[in-house]
Amino acid sequence: MEELVKYYYNLGLHHNEILNCLQLNDGITLSLRHLRRILNRLKLFRKRNYSNVLSLVRFIETQISTHGKLHGYRWMHLKCLQNGFIVTQDTVRQLLTILDPVGVDTRQRRRLRRRQYYNKGPNYIWHTDCYDKLKPFGICITGCIDGYSRYIVWLQAGTNTNNPNVIAYHFIQATLRFSGCPQTLRADMGTENSTIERIQNDLKNKGTHSLSHLPSFLYGTSTTNQRIESWWSVLRKHFAQFWMNLFHGLKDGGLFSGSFIDKALVQFCFLKIIQAELNTLITEWNMHKIRKCRNNISPSGRPFVMFHTPELYDTRDYLHSVSRADIELHNSAATMPAINIDHDVYNLAIIIMQEEGLTTPTTPNQALDLYLHLQQTFSHIFH
Repeated sequence: MEELVKYYYNLGLHHNEILNCLQLNDGITLSLRHLRRILNRLKLFRKRNYSNVLSLVRFIETQISTHGKLHGYRWMHLKCLQNGFIVTQDTVRQLLTILDPVGVDTRQRRRLRRRQYYNKGPNYIWHTDCYDKLKPFGICITGCIDGYSRYIVWLQAGTNTNNPNVIAYHFIQATLRFSGCPQTLRADMGTENSTIERIQNDLKNKGTHSLSHLPSFLYGTSTTNQRIESWWSVLRKHFAQFWMNLFHGLKDGGLFSGSFIDKALVQFCFLKIIQAELNTLITEWNMHKIRKCRNNISPSGRPFVMFHTPELYDTRDYLHSVSRADIELHNSAATMPAINIDHDVYNLAIIIMQEEGLTTPTTPNQALDLYLHLQQTFSHIFH
C-alpha cells in the first residue's frame, strides 16, 4: 500500500485525490489522518523541507533549454514535483520570471474562444489523428485522446503515419491496456485509418456493455474532430514549437535540405529523444489540472483522475469490455513501428559512431551535434 501512496504522491496528486484513487482504483479505503501518517513515515512532504534553490534553478535551466521553455509556471511546478522537488508554485513562478523573462512575456496572450464540446464520460469517444508539423523533417506523430477527460491514450513519434497497420498497432496496444475499446472512435478521413475502423467495428460487436445505438466509428473533417485538433495546439505550445524552431534553424542555415539522407539522419539522431520527451509530456498533461472555464460544460480537474475515477464527476466509465483473446485476433493486422530508420543509413551511422568513439545522445543539444557531424561525414562519403 505504501508503494501505491508513493506512486500517487510522485504524480503530483493532492491528498484527497490520492484517497479517491486508492479507493476507486485499488479498493483501499483510508482516512485523511491515516494517509498523512503514511506520508510522514515516508518523509513525503509538500510544505516542509523545501528543495535547495540552486538545485531547483539548475533543473529549471535544463528544462528551458529544451521544449520545457514553452511551459507556464503551473506546468513547470508539476514537472518539478514529478522530479522529486519540494517547492511552491509561487517559487517556480518567480524563478521563471528571472530565468526566462522572454518566455513568460510571450505566454501572456489570450486564447481563441472555441465552440463547446460535450461528452458523457470516459471511453465514450476517443479521438485519433496525426500531427504533421514535424513531418517535413522526417518525424511523424500520431495521437489519441479521450474526449471526456482529455486523457492521452497514446502519443507516438515515428517515421511513417501513412501505414494503416502502424496506427492499428497503437490502437490495439491501447485496447489491450484497458481491456476494451471506446463506444465510438473518431478519426479524420484518410487511408491510414482504414484498419482501425475495421478493428473497432469488430471489437464493438464483441464483448459486453455495448451501446448499440452509438456508431462504433466516425469519419469527419478536422473541424468535427475538434478534441484532438484542439489538443494539437497544446502539443505545439508545450512541445512541438521547440523542435520546429530547431529544425527550421537547420534548414535556414543550409544544414537540412529535405533529402532522403538528411531526413534519415534527423530520425537517427532525434527520434528516440523526441519519443522520450513525448512520454514525459503524456504524464505531465494527464496529471495537470484543467481549470474550470466560464460557460464551459466540459468537466475540470486532472485528466488522470477524470479518466480513472468518473464516479467523482457523477458519470461512469463507458468502456466496451472485450477479452484479451478477441483483441489479439487482430495482431496480424498491426505492424510494430520501426524503431530504427533506413537500414543502410542506420548501419553506416553506427559504424561512424563506433570508429570515432561517439556516444548516443540523450539531450537535444547532443543530438544536434551528432546530426551535424554525421551530415558532414555523409557528405564527404557520397560526394
